[in-house]
Amino acid sequence: MRPRPLRWVTTSYHPDPQHRPFLKRLERQHAEGLSVSVAVLSDRESVNFFGVRLARRGVQPVWIEIDNQSSVGQRLDFYTVDPRYYTALEAASLNHFSVGKRFLSFGILGWLFLFLLPLLPSKIISARRANRRMSALFKEHAFRGSVIPPGTKRAGVLFTSLDEGLKTIVLRLVSDHDVVRFNFSIEVPGLVLRPIEKPDGLGDQREVSLEALLRWSTEQPRCTTGKRGGREGDPLNLVVVGSRDLVRQAFGARWDDAEAINWATSLKTAKAFLLDSTYRYSPVSPLYVDGRIQDLALQRARASINERVHLRLWRTSLNLQGNAVWIGQVSRDIGVRFTWKTWNLTTHRIDPDVDESRNYVVDALTDGGRLSKLAFVPGCGSTGAENPRRNLTGDPYFTDGNRAFLMLCDSGGEAEILNCKDGLGHTAS
Repeated sequence: MRPRPLRWVTTSYHPDPQHRPFLKRLERQHAEGLSVSVAVLSDRESVNFFGVRLARRGVQPVWIEIDNQSSVGQRLDFYTVDPRYYTALEAASLNHFSVGKRFLSFGILGWLFLFLLPLLPSKIISARRANRRMSALFKEHAFRGSVIPPGTKRAGVLFTSLDEGLKTIVLRLVSDHDVVRFNFSIEVPGLVLRPIEKPDGLGDQREVSLEALLRWSTEQPRCTTGKRGGREGDPLNLVVVGSRDLVRQAFGARWDDAEAINWATSLKTAKAFLLDSTYRYSPVSPLYVDGRIQDLALQRARASINERVHLRLWRTSLNLQGNAVWIGQVSRDIGVRFTWKTWNLTTHRIDPDVDESRNYVVDALTDGGRLSKLAFVPGCGSTGAENPRRNLTGDPYFTDGNRAFLMLCDSGGEAEILNCKDGLGHTAS
């Protein structure tokens, strides 16, 4: 650490690239003679490693290790990892110390304290030196994009766009003979998320058949409730089959986790509301099914916090072919209005056509090849636009009363459409 007087007249830059706690979180996969390991650096780890706060510029380092024990050379496709990735020198340039700003700020200070003016060149020169060191450091630890020869290993950082919560990463390794893909869903420390209730807390886990699950889907409550369970809220219009990681991967990088509600996240939400700006991880209000708050909340945000599609899922005690079963609710926020029914006197106004939001989810997953089975089953009860129901905050909505039954797959599949009548599944040829 530099003595404080010296820090006043120089630009301090002290990265520590040997401090690598993120390596303890490496996730590994193996296939066809390839071993791939990935970890995502948190904001604090990025500061320690590179000496600057990359998250402030929207940059997130991803540590990648590849051990190529196949018989051919392999090349990592950077574009598949993130189409908006940054080169090493680009990421460094975004984080360079601005000599111009330092000149102006120090110059003004110099007019107030003329005796400091002779120190101005030292400040500028040290900033330039720090920037050169920063560029060299970023370049040294970046993952090289050339071919990885057989029998060799390579490790380094790829500078991606910032994602918090659960980050979805696809590594595509290309050779002259084949293409191998690895899908990762990696927790990034930093967001304040609600822990998912362990299956033990849901009662005995029970494996069910597809036909029994479709019938079960028609027998569930039609709507969410408030905490006390006395009044109905938004309709339960989804049943999803898949592990939490598979759910997050299937929805992809454009859907973000919703943070838990606390003072810090409430302040960030208020700031975004007042400035009409985005907050990708804004908390969603709690809704309940069988007295339990949602286990997982995802959202697809627009430029304003007042406009987003939000999805809530509740883990059930059922499994289908070893995969978790969730019941869920999805709706679209289209604005904000005042209400006496919330503590902050405001609430998001939902699009009353909730079937559009349900179909949006179906179309998004179908387009991404993430559905193995799809069905629409009777569930939440129909109501027309001329006689809408209302949710807990008084917003009207109408629906055809059907639930989308969605069985997820890893990728690249065509959904098998199930022809359902009264909740009984009859596979269409």
